Amino acid sequence: MNPKVKLGAVAVLAVAAMATPTAVNAATPADAAAARTASAEPPVFAPPDAESRSRAVTTANATLAARSEAVLKGQNEKFTLSRNISGAYGLQYLTYARTYRGLPVYGGEVVVSTDRAGELVGTVSSGQQARITIDVTSKVDAATAAATARAQLPTVESVAAPKLLVHATTTTPRLAWEVVVTGATAEAPSVLHVFVDALDGSIVDSYDDVHAGTGNSYYNGNPVTIQTSGSSGSYSMTDTTRPGLRCGGQNGSAYTGPDDSWGNGSGTNLETACVDALYAAQTEWNMLSAWLGRNGFNGSGGAFPARVGLSAVNAYWNGSYTSFGRNSANTRQATPMDVVGHEYGHGIFQYSGGSGGSGNESGGLNESTGDIFGALTEHYANQPASLDPPDYLVGEEVNLTGAGEIRNMYNPSAKGHPNCYSASIPSTAVHAAAGPQNHWFYLLAEGTNPVGKPASSVCSGPTSLTGIGIQKAGRIFQAGLNTKTAPWTHAKARRATVAAARSLYPSGCVEVNAVKAAWSAVNVPAASGEVSCP
Repeated sequence: MNPKVKLGAVAVLAVAAMATPTAVNAATPADAAAARTASAEPPVFAPPDAESRSRAVTTANATLAARSEAVLKGQNEKFTLSRNISGAYGLQYLTYARTYRGLPVYGGEVVVSTDRAGELVGTVSSGQQARITIDVTSKVDAATAAATARAQLPTVESVAAPKLLVHATTTTPRLAWEVVVTGATAEAPSVLHVFVDALDGSIVDSYDDVHAGTGNSYYNGNPVTIQTSGSSGSYSMTDTTRPGLRCGGQNGSAYTGPDDSWGNGSGTNLETACVDALYAAQTEWNMLSAWLGRNGFNGSGGAFPARVGLSAVNAYWNGSYTSFGRNSANTRQATPMDVVGHEYGHGIFQYSGGSGGSGNESGGLNESTGDIFGALTEHYANQPASLDPPDYLVGEEVNLTGAGEIRNMYNPSAKGHPNCYSASIPSTAVHAAAGPQNHWFYLLAEGTNPVGKPASSVCSGPTSLTGIGIQKAGRIFQAGLNTKTAPWTHAKARRATVAAARSLYPSGCVEVNAVKAAWSAVNVPAASGEVSCP
């Protein structure tokens, strides 16, 4: 074990250097336009003050009242503010939960965005497609719904009490029971949300909180500095400066020790795996603040625990924590920069805007979100070539199953995944369905022929595109994600990111047109209601 160096609660550690929505758009404020130009780097990301946050709520409430027809609000419905987060340039995003006759409405969230001062509305978005006019009397009891949901998993640990709600992500809202079943599929853990029709007992929809990822190695150099806690004789791998972030074994408890020096640099050592997990998570947290103006993984100053030692060739996010396994050769733990960034990216997806919805298209966009945050974290860290330099490959360091990287963002087809969007994406496995948005992000950030990075081809349109840089691409992507509504689709992601580019960079059209061109290049065309520029 290397000699320890104490910096308060910061430990210097030994790690081996080894191998179709409703949307209403409005202009952004003139003062923001005067403060920024299309090519300028952003100022310091100062969040809105308490007065501005309060004003944003007042503005959003008034906007919802004025635009009730646009968001399909009926007289039996109410909106309640469920989340208020800020992003780049202090833009604010307020998510409202909807109820119908006192029942929650799944898919009925509305997201209102305002400027930093909380006054001007940028967009109003809702995923609900039809007005709700249903009866709320259930013909199927909760016990029957629970039994139906339980049967969807081969291994069941627990079944939560069924919750009656309105399922409204399709053109026909339905009364349903939501049942959360915790257990496992044949391949991985599962926290499955099952929606059972409350009138006929059929399964309406389902989605899983567990999003499996891929591995990398312990590639952050030797030594690295991570934030821990404790004092002489008693230390913990708990980061008290990032509430909720800690690392330990599969029981959920943080590793502890008599000194503040952790790990031995071995690829099979679990304490070393936690060094890498914390280092990557803390780097990602810093990137979110410095580049994207986001306050923590949940957007409200909170983080999530990490667990290592998963006995599987896998890593996953389960809705409340990340869990990391190993590679198939059992020589490295799956806790490097891009994989940790990917798994926490699922948490960012979950805590941005409204719900994402179910299905492979939404799942593919979620997986792509993880890949994008992994790439952003690597680029922010900007490690040298001798370690893990920034790139757009996923899991290239771990050789998880003996086949090199798992996904390729600039050329997804290199791994057998689609480069382009098509009608087959909704039936494509989620990790492969990440291809089109991954390809879009690369084209937006780097273009088709970047200096010092791989060339990338287009699926349609002009053969030459110029990137706007990964920082701007990341800000636009996150701002679009902040207006997410279920079901999340490529068409909605295009509309949201185009509107985000216009809100973030109102002085010109360089960024807006780049976002449009990159989406068109992966065969996601413009739809009605898309923001124009100028």
